Amino acid sequence: MAFTTIEVAADGSRGLLTLNRPEKRNPLSSAALIEIAEAARWFDARPDVKVVVVSGRGRSFSAGADLAAFGPREPGERTSPRDAADLGRLMAEAVEAMAAVTVARVHGHCVGGGLVLAAACDLRVAADDTYFSIPEVDLGIPLAWGGIPRLVREIGPALTKELVLTCRPFSAAEAREAGFLNRVVPPDRLDEEVGELVALLVTKSSLTLRATKRHVDAVTAQMVGTARSWADADGLVAALHDPESRDSADRYLRRVRDR
Repeated sequence: MAFTTIEVAADGSRGLLTLNRPEKRNPLSSAALIEIAEAARWFDARPDVKVVVVSGRGRSFSAGADLAAFGPREPGERTSPRDAADLGRLMAEAVEAMAAVTVARVHGHCVGGGLVLAAACDLRVAADDTYFSIPEVDLGIPLAWGGIPRLVREIGPALTKELVLTCRPFSAAEAREAGFLNRVVPPDRLDEEVGELVALLVTKSSLTLRATKRHVDAVTAQMVGTARSWADADGLVAALHDPESRDSADRYLRRVRDR
């Protein structure tokens, strides 16, 4: 398939899904969200692929949702606001539903929607200088895309509330201690660590890899399911029309642009 915001490749039992807008720190635009979901289905059509590494080209994994989405709608825009707001949920669900085991290779910035993408992966390995943050509340919007249940599943409700409500940045060490990350390594060892993990996983049979993944996912779905996330888009659309929330977004965007 022809992609414009990501790169996709498969070589035998290994696959790569790489966010590919490094000049912007790999923002998750509507086009990127659609393409990631399409890539997930592309890999599912290749049963030989056992493991897919999800990464970002350049200095960062992903700076999160494209801030252009918070500006005026383009003239002639045909996608409804709600459908556009729902693309992130559909992306995360497609990644999580992939037959292959997914490994997020995280470095640089992992922000907002980028963190949701990482949470949708099965395993996560990060460089120890990775910068994590969830700025949605400062942007005047709720954390959507199924981010809340996925974070509760991985790190628990109390820390989820703190990180989402305060928008404070946190380190790879804290993310590892909270259970969000499987491994944290120095930046110069990130590729080696991911490579070793993938090399180990591909020695297992496809049947047992997929059965184990589905079993764990079924158990966690009974504990903290993501089915309610279909309504996240409604919260996003409401926030985009709430005056106080828009004032908050304006203040945040000014701070970002003035850096």
